[in-house]
Amino acid sequence: MDDEAVFFAAYDAVLRQWPVEVHSVDVPSPYGSTRVHVCGPEDGAPVVLLPGGGSTSVVWFANVKALASAHRVYAVDLMGDIGRSVHDGASLRGAGDLVAWLDALFDELDLDGAHLCGHSYGAWIALNYALHAPHRLGRLALLDPTNCFAGMSPRYLMHGLPVLLKPTAERVRAFHRWETGRAPEDPVWRAFLDSTATARRSKVVAMRRPRAQQLRACTVPALVVLAEHSRVHDVPRTAAAARRLLPRASVVTLPDASHHSLPTERPAELNRLLAEFLA
Repeated sequence: MDDEAVFFAAYDAVLRQWPVEVHSVDVPSPYGSTRVHVCGPEDGAPVVLLPGGGSTSVVWFANVKALASAHRVYAVDLMGDIGRSVHDGASLRGAGDLVAWLDALFDELDLDGAHLCGHSYGAWIALNYALHAPHRLGRLALLDPTNCFAGMSPRYLMHGLPVLLKPTAERVRAFHRWETGRAPEDPVWRAFLDSTATARRSKVVAMRRPRAQQLRACTVPALVVLAEHSRVHDVPRTAAAARRLLPRASVVTLPDASHHSLPTERPAELNRLLAEFLA
């Protein structure tokens, strides 16, 4: 198999492990078609999940069972990033295009009032969407959000540079091990992460931090979950900034969690926090 076939085979293998019945749809937009995996009761309150960069919608394999017990879950492959969304339309030039893309997704799927949950780069997109269209959202959950309340660690960026410039499976593994302190427990997920080294992306938008006055004006009820051992940013500083800039938000630091492993490794406490917040 060529690199693309290997990646999609690994992607499909993770999706087959989801412990719920799931169906997949391709949703049109001015930017291209968006792959969305849907599960949970049809009459459940909708929850839209945005993954971190380079992890795709299948990353939620350890969370969907808990979320889909009461919610209609829509797990999205990000436009411009790796995955089964196809960016063959309008250019992605900045956050404005990403929120316009989400507007089109909400329109097509009739998602007004949905809760929005994002991890890492997906959390940055989710926060920008909440600032753009608060009237379209119920609640907002941000999981170890990057460049939302504080800058990223130069050390993290330096470690990630080889993966960005010349990705290989070995470099992906080494970067994950450095950030999380261990290899992923699930062998199917490990194989998927290896396969991402040669997956294609069209555009990951540069993350500009929202202005303080925009954040303080945010009216969407929010939960910010930080990973205690995250190497992406200074966790205490980020927590303090989140409390200052989103004074109505609940800010929680999850013990023994790291940035890259937050959704996938030992997810019971994260699932409990999300279920309680979104109930």
